[in-house]
Amino acid sequence: MAQQTPRLSAERLGDIANASAPAYDWRASGASHVHLGVGAFFKAHVALYSDEAMARRGGDWRIRGVSLRRPDMRDALTPQDCLYTVTARDSDRSETRVVASIAGMLVAPENPRAVVAALAAPETKIVTLTITEKGYCLDAATGALDLSHPDIAHDLENLPAPVTAAGFLTAALTERDASKAPPMTIICCDNLPDNGARLRASVLRFMEETAPRLAARLDDLASLPSTMVDRITPATTADDLDDVARCIGLRDEAAVVAEPFSQWVIEDCFANVRPAWDEAGALFVSDVAPYELAKLRLLNGPHSAIAYLGYLAGHEFVACAMADAAFARFVADLQSEEIAPVTPEPEGLNLASYMTQLRARFSNASLKHRTWQIAMDGSQKLPQRLLNTIRAQLDRDGPIDRLALAIAAWTQYVSGVNEQGAAIDVRDPLAEKLAAVGRNGGDDPAARARAFLALSEVFGGDLANAPRFKTALGAAIASLRQHGAANAIERLNEGAGKP
Repeated sequence: MAQQTPRLSAERLGDIANASAPAYDWRASGASHVHLGVGAFFKAHVALYSDEAMARRGGDWRIRGVSLRRPDMRDALTPQDCLYTVTARDSDRSETRVVASIAGMLVAPENPRAVVAALAAPETKIVTLTITEKGYCLDAATGALDLSHPDIAHDLENLPAPVTAAGFLTAALTERDASKAPPMTIICCDNLPDNGARLRASVLRFMEETAPRLAARLDDLASLPSTMVDRITPATTADDLDDVARCIGLRDEAAVVAEPFSQWVIEDCFANVRPAWDEAGALFVSDVAPYELAKLRLLNGPHSAIAYLGYLAGHEFVACAMADAAFARFVADLQSEEIAPVTPEPEGLNLASYMTQLRARFSNASLKHRTWQIAMDGSQKLPQRLLNTIRAQLDRDGPIDRLALAIAAWTQYVSGVNEQGAAIDVRDPLAEKLAAVGRNGGDDPAARARAFLALSEVFGGDLANAPRFKTALGAAIASLRQHGAANAIERLNEGAGKP
């Protein structure tokens, strides 16, 4: 099919079928926005908001995209004039749109100097990042920049050719300061609590090591607002590419498939002019934290629980797990009994309705969202998604049994062996260390719980010394080992699995 179907391009845009074309003169629009970490989520979210903002209000807000690691996305987009499609799917409908907001692609390892130049260019007013939690090189226990991280250590010695976001931003801000460029706004769009402040702190710490004078002036050079982003976007598969080609009559090697729902809440503290993202549905607010916390705990937390328990129970996709009545009840009870009581309700967001909506989104069978994909990088995700909720429940002596079962499933998953004894392809920055703990933790559930809790880079120093959590985790590990994930959930639903 790849040889028979013409490739999406500017020249063939008029041939497209069953999809909406860009509603503005995208070739005449300038690029005032640089994005670090061009992947499926960015293309289905930030780039789409910019596309819609330009369609509604115009402006030179096209995006120079940067891949920090591999050339794959550049190689997919460039032959298509950086055009691509986003298909929104649920059980009732499918709607495809051509997006033209990406103006070009850079690959950082091939030409780090070009990336610094793009960031430092005076016309660049906005920088956004979607580099996943691990891309910020933070110490999981403290949340501060990890100066011992190999990539950070590299950049501290080789700032003209950086490899990390902190290095690129520092190099660019140094040049912007020297050239008297106007201040810019740098927006973290990853699932980190208080992500703007965390990014600011990491850049500031890096600057203190490399450019102390500049560190003192960081707030004059850039604003770093916090933001909350939400759109379920599975990794694109070969079947997805074939489906899109059949639908639109052109081959799109950069196609994205996502759910219809999309949300973006942004702290309204921009250093310069901004795109009309609000015209595309974004919400500018004075405080993002309540929205961010609700999403991290009520969406991302259950998502991770489904990923580990669902994978162990043999469910390849999230929707398959949610089609199991026991799983669906487990998720509903996890949200309502263990997460919602320690999650403040943001203004204008009814948590009960939000949780119902989330479960419907999890159950969207038209999205092939793999449990394995969500399970990646758990050592970086669990502190924000589940462990802080456990801490909050321990403080109020609240229930933690379902939360503990999710963490127990993670310990089994990262040990690298499923319930049938087959190997698991664990993708995690700490994969080797986690596998070693799994191998050496012994068969006694309480001992295994202690072995994993000793990982301060995941659990901090407090949870290892929290007797109630230690007991609950040991009991959950025992239940998983004795009954398997599916039956452990059933028992917990019926009250038989309580420690």
